[in-house]
Amino acid sequence: MYIAMNRFKIVLGKEIEFEEVWRGRDTHLDKVPGFKKFNLAKGEKKEDYTLYASHSTWDTKEAFIDWTKSESLRLAHKNAAMHRDLYLEAPDFEGFKVVL
Repeated sequence: MYIAMNRFKIVLGKEIEFEEVWRGRDTHLDKVPGFKKFNLAKGEKKEDYTLYASHSTWDTKEAFIDWTKSESLRLAHKNAAMHRDLYLEAPDFEGFKVVL
């Protein structure tokens, strides 16, 4: 199994808008081979941002990589640039192979 995570630093006061973008988004993940589960988690509020993390679980790292090259990814992220004002900086990606 493989876990893909992105950490997002969201501008203070923009948290609800950020969550609504994710709630209203069609991820197209339900049709992607190897996809298992998705979560969006809210973390600590810091001095100048609130931390969020997207967390998706995949059968394999290869399934995740295939998705990153797919039309499903392009469709899910087509309006991402419209919401740049929500982010303090670009997301920080982390990938993990599950060992236990």
